Parts: sequence; C-alpha cells; structure tokens
Amino acid sequence: MFNKIYTKKNLVIFFFLSFFSIASSEEIFLSLKKNKVNVRYSPSFESPIKFIYKKINLPIKQIDKKENWRRIIDLKNNSGWIHSSQLKPINSIIPLNDKILFYKPSNLSKPIAKIQKGRVLLLLKCELDWCKIKTDEIKGWVKNNNIWGSIN
Repeated sequence: MFNKIYTKKNLVIFFFLSFFSIASSEEIFLSLKKNKVNVRYSPSFESPIKFIYKKINLPIKQIDKKENWRRIIDLKNNSGWIHSSQLKPINSIIPLNDKILFYKPSNLSKPIAKIQKGRVLLLLKCELDWCKIKTDEIKGWVKNNNIWGSIN
C-alpha cells in the first residue's frame, strides 16, 4: 500500500515538474539589444563563441532557457545561446517576401516604397492585418503576413 501511494505521489510530482519545464521553455520572439551580440555553444560565458550577430533589433526566436541564458534560433535556422542581458522584447519583424509599404493600412492607399525581403523593420504598432513600421527615414504600413517575428 505504501509503495502504491508513494508511486502515485511521484507521478504527480513528475507531471507537475514536466508541465512547468515545458511552460518555461515557451517559444517567444525577442530582439537583439545591441549591435554586437555573441552567440555561444552552451549557456555559459566560458563556452566558446559560435558566431556573432551584428544587427541591433534583429528578431530571433527563444526556443529554450536556462537561468539567465536563452537558446535562440534565427530566420536562417542558426541556433545557440545568448545571455538575457543582450535581448529585449520583440520590436521588429523581417518580411519573408518583398512587400509594398503603404501610406495607410489599406491596399487602396498610396504606395510609398517597395520593401525587400530580409530587411529588418521596426514595429511601431499593429492593427488587424496591418503593421505600421519604420525603416531608415520612411514610415508606413505593410500587411503582416509572411513575416518572421511576432506582432503580438
């Protein structure tokens, strides 16, 4: 009898811990805080640098975390570990195909520019199917489909 209760209790603890470990590794989008960010092989400053990002605001996806480290993956499927001090909440997107920048959030609005795929766009706000973005000196609206990054 004691073994059965003990076993059930272990199962409950196991499922409880499993649930929280899954919840803690939730996939979310983040952006790079600086122009130079080291990506490492493992979650430690002693770990060798795998590669270096040189693009502030680049959107990346967090796929795991361990203490103050985040395992990330980028648009090109490069992955590694970045210290959380080098990351900030998502503030950018990357279009996966060429897009037209419009003056207002409507296909009938005046087109302002053509945005090439792969360009980092700063998010100002999103409404329904459209996002107001900024790139260099230009502001306008793009459809929020076929993008890398989160609009929420």
